[in-house]
Order: sequence, then structure tokens, then C-alpha cells
Amino acid sequence: MENVHLVPEEEEDDLYTGYNDYNPTFDGEVHKYLDLRHAFIEFHNLLLCIMILLSLQDLHNDEGFQQAVRTSHGRRPPMTAKYPGTAIGGRPIGTAYGSRIPVGTAMGRPMTGAVQDGAARPMTAVRAAGYSSSIARGSVFDPLGQAKGPAPPLETRNEDTPEEKIKILEKKVNDLIEESCLAHARGDLQLSLEKAKEAGRKERALVRQREQTGTADHINLDLTYSVLFNLANQYANNDMYTEALNTYQVIVKNKMFSNAGRLKVNMANIYFKQKNYTKAIKFYRMALDQISNAHNAMRIKIMQNIGVVFIHMGQYSDAITSFEYIMSESPNIKTGFNLILCYYAIGDRERMKKAFQKLICVPLGIDDDDKYIPPNDDPHANMVIEAIKNDKLHQMERERKALAEKYIMTSAKLIAPAIESSFAAGFDWCVDMVKGSQYVELANDLEINKAITYLRQRDFKQAVETLKMFEKKDSRVKSAAATNLSFLYFLEKDYDQADRYAELAMSADRYNPAALVNKGNTEFVKEDYEKAAEFYKEALHNDSSCTEALYNLGLTYKRLGRLEEALDCFLKLHAILRNSAQVMYQLANLYEMLEDPHQAIEWLMQLTSVTPTDAQVLAKLGDLYDNEGDKSQAFQYYYESYRYFPSNISVIEWLGAYYIDTQFCEKAIQYFERATLIQPTQVKWQLMVASCYRRSGNYQKALETYKDIHRKFPENVECLRFLVRLCTDMGLKEVQDYATKLKKVEKMKEIREQRVRSGRDSSARGRREGSAGSGSSSSPINTPPLRASDSGQSNHGTSAKGERLSVKLKTLPGSNEPYEASTQQEIDASYVDPLGPQMQRPKTAARKRTEEDEFADEELGDDLLPE
Repeated sequence: MENVHLVPEEEEDDLYTGYNDYNPTFDGEVHKYLDLRHAFIEFHNLLLCIMILLSLQDLHNDEGFQQAVRTSHGRRPPMTAKYPGTAIGGRPIGTAYGSRIPVGTAMGRPMTGAVQDGAARPMTAVRAAGYSSSIARGSVFDPLGQAKGPAPPLETRNEDTPEEKIKILEKKVNDLIEESCLAHARGDLQLSLEKAKEAGRKERALVRQREQTGTADHINLDLTYSVLFNLANQYANNDMYTEALNTYQVIVKNKMFSNAGRLKVNMANIYFKQKNYTKAIKFYRMALDQISNAHNAMRIKIMQNIGVVFIHMGQYSDAITSFEYIMSESPNIKTGFNLILCYYAIGDRERMKKAFQKLICVPLGIDDDDKYIPPNDDPHANMVIEAIKNDKLHQMERERKALAEKYIMTSAKLIAPAIESSFAAGFDWCVDMVKGSQYVELANDLEINKAITYLRQRDFKQAVETLKMFEKKDSRVKSAAATNLSFLYFLEKDYDQADRYAELAMSADRYNPAALVNKGNTEFVKEDYEKAAEFYKEALHNDSSCTEALYNLGLTYKRLGRLEEALDCFLKLHAILRNSAQVMYQLANLYEMLEDPHQAIEWLMQLTSVTPTDAQVLAKLGDLYDNEGDKSQAFQYYYESYRYFPSNISVIEWLGAYYIDTQFCEKAIQYFERATLIQPTQVKWQLMVASCYRRSGNYQKALETYKDIHRKFPENVECLRFLVRLCTDMGLKEVQDYATKLKKVEKMKEIREQRVRSGRDSSARGRREGSAGSGSSSSPINTPPLRASDSGQSNHGTSAKGERLSVKLKTLPGSNEPYEASTQQEIDASYVDPLGPQMQRPKTAARKRTEEDEFADEELGDDLLPE
């Protein structure tokens, strides 16, 4: 023990000094925490002192320790720590507030718990979170280290380094590819191609820069592939097929690009667009060879493309081979339909039937509609079903189902006349097959198509019988059949039956807009326009896109004299049907009725851009310009109308009168001769021809023409007067004969007029005597029959499709010669287009039209009702 030196107790500092000091910074809950901590530290200090005393007692009796002290005490280096080691292993005695310098070891190395700057590491057992004993007394409590000030700024990135420049350039290339794709999505094909080209230029610059910096091994092949692929796509989208094929070749020939062989499908698609079917087949097969069996869906699509190409080449047997393979491996609706087309092309009845059976058995992979019927007792389930009822997935399911129904209906209509001896038997077979499949609801539609086929064959009796079979079916089919029956009876002008079936269709489905339109049409022909307008309005309320109802409502308002409302209807309709000639004509006609000729001319000019060869529209433009006093423009449009339809009497008459007014009588002759051919029983056209010859100085030709007229119309007074005057002027001997005939004709005319006058007087006397006998004081009123020109009709009702066109034109200017008419007479000419009136008739709506079940416009649909 003589070699063990202990420090006197009076010189030893308290190891746990500072724990009982109170810092006024803490208050509140901190006081409770500190009290508990102080109690724990005092208890710990007591245990530590006991351990030290016990250790010293053991060292005094430990012979090994005493021997080590005696042998190593003289050779050890000077102590580096203030205090010698103790029995606790030379570790510093740390506290939570103050610190002690660790005791040095035998080799002079500082203890593990020491830190070179003098702050000892606190003991784990007594360290508190956010509190350090190395902090000087009286310092501010700062557990987050906020007193040290803000963090130093981040180091700026040096963009001058080659690697950084390469990264920036790569980002620019990616941005250009993205901009190119977005421009294509917007439909701006030219901009997308420019961006793709710019991306290609920057990518080549990037490769050169990597080669210059010696990092060619790190070239981004994915970026190169993306640039080339996008460029090839944009070339193809802009119909630059040669450039697209060259770019695809660059990708395909580069062995560093994985799976580049699939792009041969794109190359085959380009060859198909170029109608180079042989090369398209070749590249499709090359792509098929490079795609493994693991990608079965891709292989099926390529096989389908091969079959389509064979159809275009007329090689139906090869196409059948491809389609049959697909239907055996992975059947789908489109392939089944194409297979039926191929069998139909080669005329194989039995295989058509088998293919149709396969088509209706193809699974669609969609849920039943019962899934979207909400249960009444579960509000949460109702909310979920309401949310998914019209989501993207349900829309896709509806589209897929509608497409399948379209193909099945089209296939049935195609093969029905071919698989049996008659189309009726073929339809019956198809209906039986469909009834046993998942498309049961299509059976009724096929029956209605059967009736439509009867209509197209002009077998109205069978069509009506077929449609009458649906009177006892469910409401939807019953309404559709009744609508078609109403339409048929309306075409046959059996308005009572049409009204009856329109009522039946409405009772089966009040929300059927076609039934409401047909009902409105029956009221229209009864001239109950107010009631017809109500039905048209109801149809529009049920279906705002029902153009037939809107068109007919405009016509109804027009009949009622509510021109502004009619104009509003047709303007709305024009917004829906931008290129409808009928709508444009109605707008022009309404503006004319509203006395706005400039707007009428504007709409007719738009109409000529849609139907540039419509003679009636051109004639109407000429009439409007004539009313405005612009003779040159009027002549231009009348002449164009005559070129397209040289049989319109009103146009011929105007052109002839125009040439006479402009002193070109020779040119007027050909028009009046055309009128003579059209109306050979009308003497006035032949008189006009003779008058033109006379005015042009060709008296001999005029005399011959008058003689010819006299042979055809021997009692025509005007012709005899012309003959007398011409023979007198020319000194011919026939003058006496014509004078005698003229006197006889005039005398007969006078006698005839006297008889007519005496008959009228006697009838008037009889009426007066009868009225006097009955005590009536009213006098009779004689109303002479009205001529077309006297009826006050304007030509506002002129139609672009053959409505009655009435014009008033003056005959040849009068002269002082006795045989000329002393006053200018009006010539009334009316001509009806053989095509029949169409513009001023309300449209007739058949049932709700779909691609599978609608009446063809050129045969049955949207026919117009005569005004």
C-alpha cells in the first residue's frame, strides 16, 4: 500500500458539483423534472461512493495488483491526467453538468471518454436529452442550437464542367421529345415534327461532346432510341413515309437497340398505307418471327393485320387461314366479323353459319348491367354505385358492347339473304341463333331490320305485317315498331293510320322523340299548327339533338307567321348541321320574308358553296339581284341556272326579255325556241320568236314563222294581224286572204263574247229575281278567277328544291304599229320541278335511328311533308 498514493480529501473536488444549482431559466414542468433528476443523482452518487470504498479495500488485499504496481511503477511515463487511475478502470467520472479530465493510462493515451478540446463525454446513464454538462454555468438553454446563427449557404454548382454540360444537354433533348409528343396530341403535326428534328440535332451534338470528352462508353442509348423513334413516328404522322422508313431502318439495323425488331410492325403499317401489300406482308411476318410466344397478344394483333392485308389483296383463302387461327387461339369480335366477310366473299354458306355462331359466342369480358343497380337498403353501396355508374370503365364497357352489337347486326343483315333460299328464312335463322346467345335483346332489332328489308324491296304489305307482330311485345320494341308503322302510313298518305300508330308509340314510350315528331306531323297536315308545335317542343325536351323536331318546329312557326321564332329555330339548327342545304335555304327565305334581302343573298351565297350546281338556288339569287336593280349580277346567276337546268321556263323567259331589253334580239331567239320546245301548246313563245325575227330585220323569217303559227293556231287574232301587216309592207298577194280570215275570226270572237255576256245577264237577272222573292236585299258579287300573277303571291316561297317559282316579266316593248300590243303585258310562267316539293315540308322521323336499325335517307328517312 506504500506505493499507492491517494489524494487528500480536502484537495479533491466534488465530482458532482453543479447538480444542485438552480438555473432561473427553467420553470413550470422543468421544476418537477429537475427535482426527480436531483433525487436520482444523489442516490447514484451514494452508490458510487460505496463502490469506490469497497474497491480500495479489495486492492489492498490483492497480491497481483500489488506486484504489478511494484514492477511497473518506475518505468511508466509521467501522468497526463490530473488524477491517477482508480479501480473503476481509468474511465473519467462524468456528470450531467460538469466534467472531469480522464485519468491517464499506463501508455499515456487519453481515456476513451475524453475529448481533446477538454470537454468530457458525459456518461450515458446520466445524460439528459438536449442537456450537456460541458456548458458553462449561466449560459442560455439552447437545445436546437439556434444561437449558432444561420446555416452556411449551399455551394453553387459549377456548370462549366464537361459532365455538367452533358447533363444539361440531355435534359434539353428529353424536354424536346416531350414537347413533340404534346404537340402531336394537340393535333399540331408540323410543330411536333419540328421539335422531333430539333431533338435529333441536339442528341447528335450530345454524342459528339461525349466523344470529345472521352466518355463515349457512357452514351445514353435509351435517349438515342427515343429520339429516333419519335422522329420516325412524326414523319409517318406527316405522311412523309420515305423519311419515316429510313429512320426506322436506322433503328432496326442497330444491334445495340434491344427489341428493335418490333418496329418492323410500324414499317409494315407504312407499306400498307402506301398500298404496297406485298412488302407489308413481308415485314409483318419478319416482326412475327422476332416476337416470342410469351407475347401472345402482340402476335395475335400482327396475325390480324396480316389477314386484313390479304383481304385487300383479294386472297380470301389466306385471310381465312389467319382469322381461323386467331379465333381458335384468342377469339375477338373484329376477327369474327372479318372471318364472316371472307366466307361471304367466297360464298360458303355453311361456314358463314359456323362463323356467325362463333361470333355470338365471343366473350366480351364485361360485367352485367345488374352490377350497377343500387340496392335500396344500403346507402353506402348506393353511393359507390352512383360514383361508378358513369366512370371511364363503365363507358368503355358500354362502347365495347355497342361495338359487338353493331358487328352482329351487320353480319346478320349481310348473310341473311345468302345462307337460305330467301332473306326471310335467313333472318329467321339468325334470330333463332341470337335468342340462344348473350345478345337476346338483339333478336327484336333483327326482326325490325327484316321489316326494313321488306320496305327496301317495296313489299309494304309484308313490312307492315312484320311490324304489327310487335304490338304485343315489350314497351321498347312496341314503341319502335309503332313508330315505323306510323312513318309508313304517313308516306302512303293514310294520315288516320299514321296518327293511330303514333299514338300507340307514344303510349308505349312517351319519351320517344321520333313518335312525338310523327304525331306532330299528323297534326301539321291537319293544319293544326299550334298543336303540332307542342309535340315538336316535347320531342325537343326529351332529346335536344332531335334535328327533325327542330326543323319542323321552324316550319310550323313559319306557317303561323312567327318569323322571328322560326328564324331562331333554323339558326340553332344551322349550329348543329353546318352544311345542311335545306337549313340554309330556309334562313335565306325567312330573311327575304323579313325584307332583309342582303342577309338573304348572304345565306344563298353560302348555300351555293354547299350545292354549287343547284339551278333553283342560282335562279333565286338572280331574282333577288334583279329586285335590287343589279341586272348584271342577276344575268350572271340566271345564266348559270340555265346552264345547269335549261328547262326552267321562268329563267328562259327572264333571259329572253333581258336580251330584248339590251337590243340583242338575235340572242333572245334561242331562249324562246327552247320555251317552245318545253311548252309547244303555248302560242306566246312562238309569237315571241317571230317578233324577235321581225325586230332584227329578218322579215322573211318572221313571215314564215307567223305562217307556221297560223297553221297551228288558225284562230289566233294576234298572228293574223301580224300576217296582214307584214304582207302589206312586203306587197304580197296573200294580204287579202289574211285580212278576210282576220275579219271572220274577229266576228266569231265578237259573237262569242256577246253570248257570254247575255248568259251572264240572264243569270244575274235570275239571281236578282230569286233574291227579291226571298226578301233579300243583297246584290250578287261576281269574282273573276284569279290568275297566278293576280293572286298577290310573291316569290318568297321559292324553293331550292323545286317549289313553284312565279315570276313577272314584261314582253317585248310596245311600238306604234297597229298589230303590236299597245300596253306592256305581264307574262305569267310557272314551272314545277319534276323532283317534287321538298324544301317546305316538315321532316318525318322514323324510330330512334341507329346504324343497325334506321331508314335510309335516300329511300325512307327524313322525307319531307308537302307544304
